[in-house]
Amino acid sequence: MNTNNNSVHSTELAGRSLDEIVYFSQHKFHGGVHPEEHKTLSNQSNIQALAIPPELIIPLNQHSGRQAMEVVAVGEQVKAGQLIAAAEGDLSANIHASSSGKVIAIEDRPIAHPSGMRDRCIVIATDGCDEAEWLPPIEHPFKADKQQLLRRIQECGIVGMGGASFPSHIKLMPEVNKLVINAAECEPYITCDDRLMREQANTLIAGIQLVMHLLNASEAIIGIEDNKPEAIAELKKTIKDAQTSASDKFAQNTSDLKNSSIKICVVPTKYPSGGEKQLIELITGKQVPSQQLPLALGLVMHNVATIYAIYQAITQGRPLISRIMTITGDAAQLKGNYLTRIGTPISFALQQADAESCDKVIMGGPMMGFEIFDTQAPVIKSSNCLIAAGKGELKATDAALACIRCGECADACPASLLPQQLYWFARSDDLEKAEQYNLFDCIECGACSYVCPSDIPLVQYYRYAKNELVQRAEEKQKAAHARERFEFREYRKKREKAERAERHKKAAEARKKAAHQKGQTDEKKATIADAVARAKARKKSSD
Repeated sequence: MNTNNNSVHSTELAGRSLDEIVYFSQHKFHGGVHPEEHKTLSNQSNIQALAIPPELIIPLNQHSGRQAMEVVAVGEQVKAGQLIAAAEGDLSANIHASSSGKVIAIEDRPIAHPSGMRDRCIVIATDGCDEAEWLPPIEHPFKADKQQLLRRIQECGIVGMGGASFPSHIKLMPEVNKLVINAAECEPYITCDDRLMREQANTLIAGIQLVMHLLNASEAIIGIEDNKPEAIAELKKTIKDAQTSASDKFAQNTSDLKNSSIKICVVPTKYPSGGEKQLIELITGKQVPSQQLPLALGLVMHNVATIYAIYQAITQGRPLISRIMTITGDAAQLKGNYLTRIGTPISFALQQADAESCDKVIMGGPMMGFEIFDTQAPVIKSSNCLIAAGKGELKATDAALACIRCGECADACPASLLPQQLYWFARSDDLEKAEQYNLFDCIECGACSYVCPSDIPLVQYYRYAKNELVQRAEEKQKAAHARERFEFREYRKKREKAERAERHKKAAEARKKAAHQKGQTDEKKATIADAVARAKARKKSSD
């Protein structure tokens, strides 16, 4: 395995005695690779706060689900933490200003996306004052109603910060037995979670307790790779203090800890051990069924940065307006982890890290990240890393050669798929067949592309096939909906026609009946008139 010399792995940790808090995983997942880590480039110094940029560009779509809708206007003054875009339904997330200033535009701007696309953004000219507007803290969260806590998490726009950006309040709605904390951080170069665990262990453990309380979970397991001994030591110490100390810090939580446990499961350093399903298998030995969620196994997973944001939202009333982001790479002179405001232009972040003279910029890691072509694009809630790569640092994208059917991609696939077959199906547009071969179980980790001797960009083919299938399904759904509308309209026309005919028939019968009744009445009147006339005639003759 290729690693940096300063890394400490399981051989060193395994020599330590196991205890009731820390244990080592006894399970494995299929496949995986061992790319060079490059972790020590950025994990040797404390987290620093990045300066406030002159301009913040805040996209309205930074999360899974529907885009948020702006609730401010151009020319309006805003404060840090102020709501500037409201969630559209539950599967969406609120967006807040990350510093004070004036809204100068609401328009399409470049965003951090593989396509280099533009999307709707709120642009704020910052004033340097950084005036803030937080929600009131929830004083006794362990005594608060669950719905109150969920509303607070939703109000603060908290989403998953490990990559998927799924609204966190939705994942916290059910009750489960087990909470899994994803602290693996398996992607090369990225160290923001590592530093967060080292420096904010107390806050993280308190946040885990809060989330356990929300889920009514009796057990929490922190899954962490064995190349983070300092973080493991800090977490272990804090857990021990939390479970045994009666200090003010944990006094309110003590009763909740009596019947619950927080443990650390150390997993081997192997990419992608931080994949949701892979980490669950490493910890529990169980596989999440195809096309299902971890909830199927009675557990929920959250990233450590998400836990930190949830704790801040509940105890400080602080919306998600900043995140810790790694800035690294050979071209970055000031490598490290920076507390960065959402909406900070990537160019400004690179400038602060003295990383402007770089060959290319990658957002995310080298395995699942993507190249940024316009550095005016902003940092968003899911931005965990910027790699300012020097010349030749990252593998160049050469022209792909023909597939030699070596099968290395299948050996590396952590989802136990057949990447070669999926590649052929995607390339030939036989997308239904690709779907039958469990295309949507692909986590797009890039392990197959990493080991491919022909340099075939396999993941790009899978993304294309997925997007095509989703679009076709949407079009099919729209066509089915249109057909249903047409059929209903035709049915309604026939029904209305039948109802009109029935009304006309009833009206005709009513008229006929009325005419008949009138005829009978006239005949009766005539008979009575005749009888009266005869009676009058008889009376007259008798007189």
